[in-house]
Amino acid sequence: MLVLSRQRDESIMIGDNIVITVVDVRGDKVRLGIEAPTEIPVHRHEVYEAIQRDNTRATRLQPKDVEGLNRRGQQ
Repeated sequence: MLVLSRQRDESIMIGDNIVITVVDVRGDKVRLGIEAPTEIPVHRHEVYEAIQRDNTRATRLQPKDVEGLNRRGQQ
């Protein structure tokens, strides 16, 4: 892990197209601004883990688990 010290309004670069800027520091909290291309997803770690869990669960679905989902609006 690379550990850097930055002050407010200072940035770091990841590759050629991702910029992380320290926006504010209040007590033990740091606010970061992240500029990245739209094709690169940016999530908080806990959100990323939840997405991964949901995706893993979805790959384990059986046909009976989704029965009736496409029947909405069909009569």
